Amino acid sequence: MTATTRAIYNPRVYQGMILNHQLGTARACTWSGMGSGKTVSTLSAIDIRLLAGEDAPVLVVAPKRVAVTTWPEEAKKWQHLRQITVMPIMGDEDKRRQALKYDASVYTINFENLVWLIEYYGSRWPFKHVVIDESTKLKSFRVRQGGVRAQALGSIAHTKIKEIDLLTGTPAPNGLLDLWGQLWFIDAGERLGRSYEAFKQRWFRPPEYGEGPLIPLPFAQAEIQERLKDVCLTIDMKDWFDLEEPIVNNIFIDLPPKARKTYREMEKEMFVKLGERQVEAHNAASKTQKLLQIASGALYLDPAVDDDSHPKAKDWKEVHDVKIMALEEIIEEAMGEPVLVAYHFKSDLVRLLKAFPQGRVLDSNPQTQKDWNACKIPVLFAHPASAGHGLNLQYGGRTLVFFSHDWNLENRLQILERIGPVRQEQAGFKRSVFIHNIIARGTVDELVIERLGGKKSIMDCLLEAMKRGQA
Repeated sequence: MTATTRAIYNPRVYQGMILNHQLGTARACTWSGMGSGKTVSTLSAIDIRLLAGEDAPVLVVAPKRVAVTTWPEEAKKWQHLRQITVMPIMGDEDKRRQALKYDASVYTINFENLVWLIEYYGSRWPFKHVVIDESTKLKSFRVRQGGVRAQALGSIAHTKIKEIDLLTGTPAPNGLLDLWGQLWFIDAGERLGRSYEAFKQRWFRPPEYGEGPLIPLPFAQAEIQERLKDVCLTIDMKDWFDLEEPIVNNIFIDLPPKARKTYREMEKEMFVKLGERQVEAHNAASKTQKLLQIASGALYLDPAVDDDSHPKAKDWKEVHDVKIMALEEIIEEAMGEPVLVAYHFKSDLVRLLKAFPQGRVLDSNPQTQKDWNACKIPVLFAHPASAGHGLNLQYGGRTLVFFSHDWNLENRLQILERIGPVRQEQAGFKRSVFIHNIIARGTVDELVIERLGGKKSIMDCLLEAMKRGQA
């Protein structure tokens, strides 16, 4: 096997998938660190089975960028996979139909087109083996409700599909509640309960004051881990490589007096007045979003706007620039090394581009990624939700700054891993990775960082337990 970079072929993933099928376990999860070689290892297992005489094509369901580029490129990169052909099912309907006429070993499709594919084939469904890359996309599944795409897959998962493999590096990014929807595709609820309600009643209790997420019972994690260990394979890259932990630097800034007054008014009264505009938060969740905006430096003025999805999200006012000043210092201290900056709100991006005109925005254009990896972009601005699965940014830099924050741990971990220690190892670099969190002192920023750390510890415990069960 050869590769142009130090791409990781993880034999544990490969051997585990082959063993599962030899033992008759046709449905299994692989929980493997991001960048650990899930794609090439899965393709290698598929290749062995094709050589053994299996001729039915395999369907891979993945995020769009991963389906279009990562799977086809991995098949071309490795010499031992030269007989495997990977065909993305993408584009308009005519292009998708044409792709399905191509004689391929593996077909890839994004989650958005999955409903169309299931409706297109109907009772003629040809894919007996389905691989779900980034299975957390299925966490919203419920037996009688939930996400449309997960529902569509659920309608055929245990009737027309013989084998399912779930791949993810973040099985429970927001806690144990994320597991039921994914594991249902493995055993139809045999291990964690036939319904989501049964799962919640068995292992969770309501929060003490009636608001917020359900709280796991003291015995929940241990019991759930015990029930999953026979169908979950966990790979920790620290067991295979001498990886350094990222160097985390929390940079605290103090809000100016006027911004602090605005923050306190919103926190206590759920209402502030900015010039001639009155900004109100309608509930606790809305208030939290408004506080995050103020902490970042700009507040959306329309009372109905909590996030960037609202059409009036363009109407905002800057309340301070101290985070921008902190970012200036970080960029100066980088001494010319490229810096990746994660932002959360559109107002953040507008202000960042104005303050740093030399910066670029990470978009869908492949040339942007190439320019970054060629060190032609000194500052790259990226929203974590669009800078995750399938991106390799490790050649361009090793410094990530979280300018603003949100509650989504999966997005945070995904963008971190674009330049993280595993990716640096793949690229052949022996260098530390720096993570800077710009935190407004005495604000909800601190709570977000604390809560994300707690979620990560839950997931780390889960992964560690699965490893012990495999020993």
